[in-house]
Amino acid sequence: MTEDRETLFLLWAARETGVLDALLSDADTPAAVAERTDVTERAARLTVEALADAGFFRDVGGVYEPTNRSLGFLAAADLRSVGRFPAELDDLDALRHLPATMRGEAPPAGSSDEPAPDGTATEWTRNRLGRVQATDEATVRACVTVAQHVVPDGQVVDIGGAPGTYAVEFARRGYDVTLLDAADRLDASASLLAREPVATATWNLPGDDGVDSSSLPVEGVNCAFVPLRTSERSAKANRRLVAGAADALAPGGWLVVVDYLRERSPAAREATVRRLALGSGEAHAPTAYRDWFETAGLRAVQVRDVPGTDRQAVLGQARDS
Repeated sequence: MTEDRETLFLLWAARETGVLDALLSDADTPAAVAERTDVTERAARLTVEALADAGFFRDVGGVYEPTNRSLGFLAAADLRSVGRFPAELDDLDALRHLPATMRGEAPPAGSSDEPAPDGTATEWTRNRLGRVQATDEATVRACVTVAQHVVPDGQVVDIGGAPGTYAVEFARRGYDVTLLDAADRLDASASLLAREPVATATWNLPGDDGVDSSSLPVEGVNCAFVPLRTSERSAKANRRLVAGAADALAPGGWLVVVDYLRERSPAAREATVRRLALGSGEAHAPTAYRDWFETAGLRAVQVRDVPGTDRQAVLGQARDS
Protein backbone atom coordinates (compact mmCIF):
# COMPACT_ATOMS: atom_id res chain seq x y z
CA MET A 1 0.00 0.00 0.00
CA THR A 2 1.32 3.45 -0.97
CA GLU A 3 1.03 5.97 1.83
CA ASP A 4 -0.67 9.27 1.00
CA ARG A 5 1.48 12.36 0.52
CA GLU A 6 0.26 14.10 3.67
CA THR A 7 1.12 11.15 5.92
CA LEU A 8 4.62 10.88 4.45
CA PHE A 9 5.21 14.60 4.97
CA LEU A 10 3.89 14.33 8.51
CA LEU A 11 6.26 11.43 9.24
CA TRP A 12 9.13 13.39 7.75
CA ALA A 13 8.30 16.48 9.80
CA ALA A 14 7.93 14.37 12.94
CA ARG A 15 11.37 12.88 12.31
CA GLU A 16 12.97 16.27 11.59
CA THR A 17 11.48 17.98 14.68
CA GLY A 18 12.34 15.13 17.06
CA VAL A 19 8.70 14.23 17.66
CA LEU A 20 9.25 10.71 16.36
CA ASP A 21 12.32 10.15 18.55
CA ALA A 22 10.45 11.47 21.57
CA LEU A 23 7.49 9.14 21.00
CA LEU A 24 9.78 6.18 20.50
CA SER A 25 11.68 6.86 23.72
CA ASP A 26 9.89 8.05 26.85
CA ALA A 27 7.45 10.76 25.72
CA ASP A 28 4.14 8.91 25.53
CA THR A 29 1.64 11.79 25.57
CA PRO A 30 1.24 14.91 23.37
CA ALA A 31 2.09 17.09 26.38
CA ALA A 32 5.31 15.17 26.98
CA VAL A 33 6.19 15.43 23.27
CA ALA A 34 5.69 19.22 23.33
CA GLU A 35 7.86 19.47 26.43
CA ARG A 36 10.66 17.38 24.89
CA THR A 37 10.67 19.19 21.53
CA ASP A 38 10.22 22.72 20.24
CA VAL A 39 6.84 22.08 18.59
CA THR A 40 3.69 23.75 19.90
CA GLU A 41 1.21 21.89 22.07
CA ARG A 42 -1.35 22.02 19.27
CA ALA A 43 1.16 20.61 16.76
CA ALA A 44 2.15 17.87 19.20
CA ARG A 45 -1.45 16.86 19.78
CA LEU A 46 -2.47 16.83 16.12
CA THR A 47 0.72 15.07 15.02
CA VAL A 48 0.48 12.33 17.63
CA GLU A 49 -3.21 11.77 16.90
CA ALA A 50 -2.59 11.65 13.14
CA LEU A 51 0.28 9.18 13.54
CA ALA A 52 -1.99 7.02 15.68
CA ASP A 53 -4.76 7.24 13.08
CA ALA A 54 -2.22 6.09 10.46
CA GLY A 55 -1.36 3.05 12.59
CA PHE A 56 2.14 3.99 13.74
CA PHE A 57 1.08 4.36 17.39
CA ARG A 58 -1.89 3.21 19.46
CA ASP A 59 -3.81 5.23 22.02
CA VAL A 60 -4.04 3.28 25.29
CA GLY A 61 -6.05 5.49 27.61
CA GLY A 62 -4.32 8.69 26.52
CA VAL A 63 -0.86 7.10 26.47
CA TYR A 64 0.62 6.41 23.03
CA GLU A 65 2.55 3.21 22.36
CA PRO A 66 4.47 2.35 19.15
CA THR A 67 3.08 -0.34 16.85
CA ASN A 68 5.00 -2.62 14.50
CA ARG A 69 4.65 -0.01 11.75
CA SER A 70 6.97 2.33 13.63
CA LEU A 71 9.75 -0.18 14.34
CA GLY A 72 11.71 0.88 11.26
CA PHE A 73 12.44 4.24 12.88
CA LEU A 74 14.37 2.65 15.75
CA ALA A 75 18.09 3.06 15.14
CA ALA A 76 18.92 -0.53 16.08
CA ALA A 77 16.10 -2.07 14.04
CA ASP A 78 16.83 -5.25 12.10
CA LEU A 79 16.44 -4.88 8.33
CA ARG A 80 13.35 -7.07 8.54
CA SER A 81 11.60 -4.42 10.61
CA VAL A 82 12.95 -1.29 8.87
CA GLY A 83 10.34 -1.39 6.12
CA ARG A 84 9.98 1.22 3.40
CA PHE A 85 9.06 4.37 5.34
CA PRO A 86 12.54 5.50 6.53
CA ALA A 87 13.87 5.39 2.95
CA GLU A 88 10.83 7.28 1.68
CA LEU A 89 11.42 9.98 4.28
CA ASP A 90 15.08 10.16 3.21
CA ASP A 91 13.82 10.75 -0.33
CA LEU A 92 11.60 13.58 0.89
CA ASP A 93 14.57 15.14 2.63
CA ALA A 94 16.60 14.96 -0.58
CA LEU A 95 13.72 16.41 -2.61
CA ARG A 96 13.54 19.34 -0.20
CA HIS A 97 17.09 20.19 -1.31
CA LEU A 98 16.36 19.63 -5.02
CA PRO A 99 16.69 23.29 -6.12
CA ALA A 100 20.12 23.51 -4.50
CA THR A 101 21.21 20.19 -6.01
CA MET A 102 20.06 21.37 -9.44
CA ARG A 103 22.35 24.39 -9.02
CA GLY A 104 25.30 22.07 -8.47
CA GLU A 105 25.40 21.95 -4.68
CA ALA A 106 26.03 18.67 -2.91
CA PRO A 107 23.02 16.51 -1.99
CA PRO A 108 22.05 16.27 1.70
CA ALA A 109 24.80 14.92 3.94
CA GLY A 110 24.68 11.16 4.31
CA SER A 111 22.63 10.52 1.16
CA SER A 112 25.22 8.52 -0.73
CA ASP A 113 26.25 4.91 -1.17
CA GLU A 114 29.55 5.50 0.60
CA PRO A 115 30.00 3.53 3.85
CA ALA A 116 30.51 5.20 7.22
CA PRO A 117 34.10 6.03 8.28
CA ASP A 118 34.27 2.73 10.19
CA GLY A 119 33.26 0.80 7.07
CA THR A 120 29.73 -0.04 8.19
CA ALA A 121 26.54 0.82 6.38
CA THR A 122 25.19 4.29 7.06
CA GLU A 123 21.64 4.82 8.25
CA TRP A 124 20.78 6.00 4.74
CA THR A 125 22.05 2.73 3.22
CA ARG A 126 20.31 0.61 5.84
CA ASN A 127 17.06 2.42 5.11
CA ARG A 128 17.39 1.58 1.44
CA LEU A 129 18.17 -2.04 2.20
CA GLY A 130 15.10 -2.12 4.44
CA ARG A 131 12.96 -0.87 1.59
CA VAL A 132 14.24 -3.62 -0.71
CA GLN A 133 13.60 -6.21 2.00
CA ALA A 134 10.01 -4.92 2.23
CA THR A 135 9.32 -5.58 -1.47
CA ASP A 136 6.12 -7.56 -1.70
CA GLU A 137 6.61 -11.26 -2.40
CA ALA A 138 4.54 -11.24 -5.58
CA THR A 139 6.85 -8.64 -7.15
CA VAL A 140 9.97 -10.57 -6.16
CA ARG A 141 8.54 -13.79 -7.57
CA ALA A 142 7.53 -12.10 -10.81
CA CYS A 143 11.02 -10.67 -11.35
CA VAL A 144 12.72 -14.00 -10.68
CA THR A 145 10.23 -15.83 -12.91
CA VAL A 146 11.26 -13.66 -15.87
CA ALA A 147 14.81 -14.95 -15.45
CA GLN A 148 13.61 -18.51 -14.86
CA HIS A 149 11.86 -18.52 -18.24
CA VAL A 150 15.22 -18.25 -20.02
CA VAL A 151 17.42 -19.97 -17.40
CA PRO A 152 15.46 -22.85 -15.83
CA ASP A 153 18.34 -23.96 -13.59
CA GLY A 154 22.04 -23.60 -12.92
CA GLN A 155 24.29 -20.91 -11.41
CA VAL A 156 23.01 -17.40 -10.73
CA VAL A 157 24.98 -14.34 -9.68
CA ASP A 158 22.85 -11.59 -8.14
CA ILE A 159 24.72 -8.34 -8.79
CA GLY A 160 24.18 -5.57 -6.25
CA GLY A 161 21.10 -7.25 -4.80
CA ALA A 162 21.66 -6.87 -1.06
CA PRO A 163 19.91 -7.60 1.26
CA GLY A 164 19.42 -10.74 -0.85
CA THR A 165 15.67 -10.58 -1.40
CA TYR A 166 15.92 -11.85 -4.98
CA ALA A 167 18.91 -14.12 -4.33
CA VAL A 168 16.95 -15.99 -1.67
CA GLU A 169 14.04 -16.49 -4.07
CA PHE A 170 16.42 -17.93 -6.68
CA ALA A 171 17.94 -20.25 -4.06
CA ARG A 172 14.53 -21.49 -2.95
CA ARG A 173 13.85 -22.46 -6.55
CA GLY A 174 16.94 -24.65 -6.59
CA TYR A 175 19.55 -22.38 -8.16
CA ASP A 176 23.16 -22.17 -7.00
CA VAL A 177 23.31 -18.48 -6.05
CA THR A 178 26.07 -16.00 -5.27
CA LEU A 179 25.22 -12.47 -4.11
CA LEU A 180 27.72 -9.74 -5.01
CA ASP A 181 27.64 -6.36 -3.32
CA ALA A 182 29.66 -3.80 -1.37
CA ALA A 183 31.07 -4.94 1.97
CA ASP A 184 28.95 -2.59 4.11
CA ARG A 185 25.74 -3.67 2.36
CA LEU A 186 26.57 -7.36 2.77
CA ASP A 187 27.47 -6.90 6.44
CA ALA A 188 24.15 -5.17 7.09
CA SER A 189 22.37 -8.07 5.37
CA ALA A 190 24.25 -10.87 7.13
CA SER A 191 21.53 -11.76 9.65
CA LEU A 192 18.99 -12.16 6.85
CA LEU A 193 21.23 -14.53 4.91
CA ALA A 194 22.61 -16.54 7.84
CA ARG A 195 20.25 -19.47 7.27
CA GLU A 196 19.82 -19.12 3.53
CA PRO A 197 21.73 -21.16 0.91
CA VAL A 198 23.21 -18.03 -0.69
CA ALA A 199 26.95 -17.46 -1.04
CA THR A 200 28.24 -13.89 -0.84
CA ALA A 201 31.25 -12.09 -2.26
CA THR A 202 32.34 -8.48 -1.91
CA TRP A 203 32.24 -6.48 -5.12
CA ASN A 204 31.60 -2.80 -5.79
CA LEU A 205 29.46 -1.86 -8.76
CA PRO A 206 31.63 0.11 -11.23
CA GLY A 207 31.28 3.87 -11.31
CA ASP A 208 32.13 6.60 -13.77
CA ASP A 209 35.73 7.03 -12.68
CA GLY A 210 37.00 3.60 -13.68
CA VAL A 211 38.53 3.01 -10.25
CA ASP A 212 36.43 -0.07 -9.46
CA SER A 213 37.00 -3.09 -11.68
CA SER A 214 34.17 -4.19 -13.92
CA SER A 215 35.38 -7.82 -13.76
CA LEU A 216 33.16 -9.97 -11.56
CA PRO A 217 34.78 -12.35 -9.04
CA VAL A 218 32.78 -15.23 -10.58
CA GLU A 219 32.71 -16.76 -14.03
CA GLY A 220 30.83 -19.32 -16.05
CA VAL A 221 27.43 -18.48 -14.56
CA ASN A 222 24.19 -19.33 -16.33
CA CYS A 223 22.42 -16.13 -15.27
CA ALA A 224 23.61 -12.72 -14.12
CA PHE A 225 20.73 -10.88 -12.46
CA VAL A 226 20.77 -7.13 -11.65
CA PRO A 227 17.79 -5.91 -9.58
CA LEU A 228 17.00 -2.17 -9.57
CA ARG A 229 20.57 -0.86 -9.57
CA THR A 230 20.96 0.57 -13.09
CA SER A 231 18.63 3.54 -12.47
CA GLU A 232 20.99 4.55 -9.65
CA ARG A 233 23.86 4.91 -12.08
CA SER A 234 24.98 6.83 -15.15
CA ALA A 235 25.04 5.44 -18.68
CA LYS A 236 28.85 5.20 -18.49
CA ALA A 237 28.76 3.20 -15.24
CA ASN A 238 26.04 0.90 -16.58
CA ARG A 239 28.00 0.22 -19.74
CA ARG A 240 30.87 -1.04 -17.57
CA LEU A 241 28.48 -3.02 -15.36
CA VAL A 242 26.87 -4.78 -18.32
CA ALA A 243 30.27 -5.54 -19.86
CA GLY A 244 31.51 -7.11 -16.64
CA ALA A 245 28.33 -9.15 -16.20
CA ALA A 246 28.47 -10.37 -19.81
CA ASP A 247 32.08 -11.52 -19.38
CA ALA A 248 31.02 -13.63 -16.37
CA LEU A 249 28.43 -15.61 -18.33
CA ALA A 250 28.90 -19.17 -19.50
CA PRO A 251 28.31 -19.78 -23.23
CA GLY A 252 24.58 -19.38 -23.81
CA GLY A 253 24.07 -17.76 -20.41
CA TRP A 254 21.74 -14.81 -19.88
CA LEU A 255 22.05 -11.35 -18.38
CA VAL A 256 18.76 -10.15 -16.88
CA VAL A 257 18.44 -6.56 -15.68
CA VAL A 258 15.25 -5.48 -13.92
CA ASP A 259 14.50 -1.79 -13.42
CA TYR A 260 12.12 1.07 -14.19
CA LEU A 261 12.69 1.94 -17.85
CA ARG A 262 12.02 5.37 -19.25
CA GLU A 263 9.26 5.35 -21.89
CA ARG A 264 7.96 2.04 -20.50
CA SER A 265 7.41 2.31 -16.74
CA PRO A 266 5.09 4.76 -14.96
CA ALA A 267 7.59 4.75 -12.08
CA ALA A 268 10.51 5.86 -14.25
CA ARG A 269 9.82 9.57 -13.84
CA GLU A 270 9.73 9.25 -10.05
CA ALA A 271 13.01 7.31 -10.13
CA THR A 272 14.67 10.02 -12.21
CA VAL A 273 13.47 12.85 -9.95
CA ARG A 274 14.77 10.99 -6.88
CA ARG A 275 18.14 10.45 -8.53
CA LEU A 276 18.25 14.10 -9.63
CA ALA A 277 17.85 15.06 -5.98
CA LEU A 278 20.57 12.61 -4.98
CA GLY A 279 23.04 13.88 -7.56
CA SER A 280 23.49 10.78 -9.75
CA GLY A 281 21.61 8.24 -11.81
CA GLU A 282 18.40 8.32 -13.82
CA ALA A 283 15.86 6.02 -15.43
CA HIS A 284 17.26 4.95 -18.80
CA ALA A 285 15.41 4.24 -22.03
CA PRO A 286 15.26 0.79 -23.69
CA THR A 287 17.54 2.00 -26.49
CA ALA A 288 20.30 2.66 -23.95
CA TYR A 289 20.06 -0.86 -22.54
CA ARG A 290 20.11 -2.36 -26.03
CA ASP A 291 23.26 -0.40 -26.79
CA TRP A 292 24.99 -1.56 -23.59
CA PHE A 293 23.97 -5.18 -24.14
CA GLU A 294 24.93 -5.33 -27.80
CA THR A 295 28.24 -3.54 -27.20
CA ALA A 296 29.00 -6.23 -24.59
CA GLY A 297 28.49 -8.90 -27.26
CA LEU A 298 25.11 -10.17 -26.07
CA ARG A 299 22.54 -11.36 -28.59
CA ALA A 300 18.76 -11.87 -28.63
CA VAL A 301 18.39 -8.64 -26.64
CA GLN A 302 14.81 -8.02 -25.61
CA VAL A 303 12.76 -5.85 -23.26
CA ARG A 304 9.79 -7.32 -21.41
CA ASP A 305 7.31 -5.91 -18.93
CA VAL A 306 7.44 -7.83 -15.66
CA PRO A 307 3.84 -9.07 -15.25
CA GLY A 308 1.91 -7.53 -12.38
CA THR A 309 4.56 -4.87 -11.67
CA ASP A 310 5.67 -1.46 -12.93
CA ARG A 311 9.10 -2.84 -13.83
CA GLN A 312 10.75 -4.03 -17.01
CA ALA A 313 13.30 -6.74 -17.64
CA VAL A 314 16.08 -6.44 -20.24
CA LEU A 315 17.50 -9.77 -21.33
CA GLY A 316 20.50 -10.69 -23.46
CA GLN A 317 22.22 -14.00 -24.19
CA ALA A 318 25.92 -14.77 -24.39
CA ARG A 319 27.05 -16.43 -27.58
CA ASP A 320 27.62 -20.17 -27.55
CA SER A 321 31.33 -19.82 -28.18
